[in-house]
Amino acid sequence: MAHIRSRKHAHPAQPFLSHSVLALTALALPLAGHAQTTPAAEPTLSEVKVQATETASGPYKAEKSANVKHTQPLVDTPQTVTIIKKEVMEEQGVASIMDALRNTPGITMQLGENGSSSAGDTFQMRGYAAQTSIFVDGIRDLGAVTRDTFNIDQIEVVKGPAGADIGRGATSGYVNLITKLPTREDMYAGTSSVTTAGSVRQTADLNKAVGETTAIRLNAMVQDGGVPGRDKVENNGYAIAPSIGVGLGTPTRFYLYSQHVRQDNVPDGGLPTIGLEGFYSTDARLRSGGKVDTDNYYGSNSDYEKVDADMVTAKFEHDLAPGTTLRNMTRYGKTTMDRVMTGIYTLAESSADPATWTVSRLRQRTYQENEILANQTSFNTEFATGFIKHSLATGMELMYEKQYTDTFSSTGLTIPAANLYNPNAGDALPTPYRTGAYTDGDTTTVAGYLFDTLKLNPHWQIDGGIRFEHFNTSTEAVSVSTATSNPSLPVGTLVPSKLEKSGNLASWKVGAVYKPVEIGSIYAAYANSKTPPGSANFSLSATTGNINSPDMDAQETRNAELGTKWDLLNKKLGLTAALYRTENKNEISQLDSVTNTYEQLGERRVQGIELTAVGQITPGWQVTAGLATMSTKLKQGSTGNTATGASARWSPTLTGTLWSSYRIGSDWTVGGGARYVSEQKRVIDPNLDEGTQLMPNIPSYWVADTMVRYQATKNVSLQLNVYNLFDKEYISTLNNSGARYTAGAPRSATFTASYQF
Repeated sequence: MAHIRSRKHAHPAQPFLSHSVLALTALALPLAGHAQTTPAAEPTLSEVKVQATETASGPYKAEKSANVKHTQPLVDTPQTVTIIKKEVMEEQGVASIMDALRNTPGITMQLGENGSSSAGDTFQMRGYAAQTSIFVDGIRDLGAVTRDTFNIDQIEVVKGPAGADIGRGATSGYVNLITKLPTREDMYAGTSSVTTAGSVRQTADLNKAVGETTAIRLNAMVQDGGVPGRDKVENNGYAIAPSIGVGLGTPTRFYLYSQHVRQDNVPDGGLPTIGLEGFYSTDARLRSGGKVDTDNYYGSNSDYEKVDADMVTAKFEHDLAPGTTLRNMTRYGKTTMDRVMTGIYTLAESSADPATWTVSRLRQRTYQENEILANQTSFNTEFATGFIKHSLATGMELMYEKQYTDTFSSTGLTIPAANLYNPNAGDALPTPYRTGAYTDGDTTTVAGYLFDTLKLNPHWQIDGGIRFEHFNTSTEAVSVSTATSNPSLPVGTLVPSKLEKSGNLASWKVGAVYKPVEIGSIYAAYANSKTPPGSANFSLSATTGNINSPDMDAQETRNAELGTKWDLLNKKLGLTAALYRTENKNEISQLDSVTNTYEQLGERRVQGIELTAVGQITPGWQVTAGLATMSTKLKQGSTGNTATGASARWSPTLTGTLWSSYRIGSDWTVGGGARYVSEQKRVIDPNLDEGTQLMPNIPSYWVADTMVRYQATKNVSLQLNVYNLFDKEYISTLNNSGARYTAGAPRSATFTASYQF
């Protein structure tokens, strides 16, 4: 049973300045004992308590996106949009957005190159890398950081080229994280969790109303401990997210909020692939070698990963009239990642005894800083021109993004190999040193956009949007000369360089929606996006044939989608189906390997079907499910080990996900689900014999999870999650060379006590 406090709104003319001063003071001083003065003449009502029957943890289904550029309910939005609400994440006990994203099909997690490992959240969506398309409240969020869910209200996944929505680089869509903000309802909640891997985690979510129109909120998290199935590897950290909202419930609202994350992890360098299905070596002894224990750790006790991530946001909203709102958001963010990690590389055997076999190790040092300063102004309104009703969204975005990376080297350092089957984390391993080389790149963007939904009658609507942006990317770098790169200079000379690229991008989308009845729609949509050189990390390249060369044109992606959406069972269950085809043009093609000439002739196609079901089947039975097919093909061109006719790496032809929960009586809830990923190809060149390639693919796998929750008291619930219920052994991610992989987590459990007052 839920208890809802009813409050009267304060007078909208209350001075804005006093609220702003209070907002700034709130971040510096404890506010628990402070109260805002309300106008003496404002009448108030006595507290009213309303009781309502709800599901055990709230509905899974969202009606509308929090993105102000999406003006219509999801059922009338002509695009594939999946919203993962906090209720789903709480039932599954997920702590990272990567785990949460498993609730939508068509997304696969990635690893890294050879002995290196990608840092932070790295994934593909519909066949294209998407880790640089993560947004927080509509503003791009860069940085090598593993994002936590402690301060996330919901995750919105928008698929298909979305250049009109977010600008450059939106090849396959984007992920938008919606932050928890203050409300006028007092609430004190928290969780305490412990895992079978020895990890403990504590979260807190405290919201306090101060007066009638002001509230403060504090979200916090601390965790410490190991990773299931892995020795030495740890995820440790803490975070705090204070916020204040002023003018809540009035036409003028102001939010000031920040988030500060500190991580001190022990990174995972992965496992050798020897002994796995698909392993190949020219060495007959190694070909017959057995698997290594999946808890083996090939790194050093001195390996570390330290992340500092901070962002501060000010958001202003003003309702000019019913249906007309002006918004402005300003954010500054900075993320620093410093990591020393040991990866494994080449196997070696010197005798018939496997106990003497070794694997070489690479020491990787990474230091990266990301900064962003952004300002967005948006205007939403509704009006009519004759018989046509308009829902219009327009705005301007100003953004400065910067990434700095140092270059490290292990040249001259002796890095001992590890025993293949019995590695020792106590081995003394040297730390790579700075060479003096670095890359310092930035991009400045000025953009304007306009979206409009035209409702012609109760059955037909037209959606359109366009975005124009001007960008300027500048890269200052220092390299170290070698005998081949700069033969006229002494080896080791620091050589500075500067590259610059600027231009204009136009992105658009258009869709038509037919509503045969109020609860359903049939739609067709077409959209594009553009990815200029240096778009991902602001690092332009002087290398011939590199896609980030300033001489290259922007890649262009176009997407056609035909779908239908239905809200059934009194609009509590949403069903969607979509056919999509995405084509990416201007990829690099090598014309002649002898003359080393390249042209932007490459064209790649991804197409498939996506089905989803989200919501309530009965008042106590909830479900979220998705199924996606994906067929990829290089229609023209040749890049690296690919050729015309090749598919895209790490693009499974079928992915599926299911999670469902059922309430039994008033105290018990049981839930469970499964996810399936079909084979993911590493070797994609149709001219290569997979039988002679090292780990040509990741075999298909499926994993089942389960949950049981007991409402012990009105304010306390106890929950047990069991992951990988049947202890399935599988490859979670594989690196690009096929030599190193991360194993899927074995069966593990998390016990959580949740409190809410």
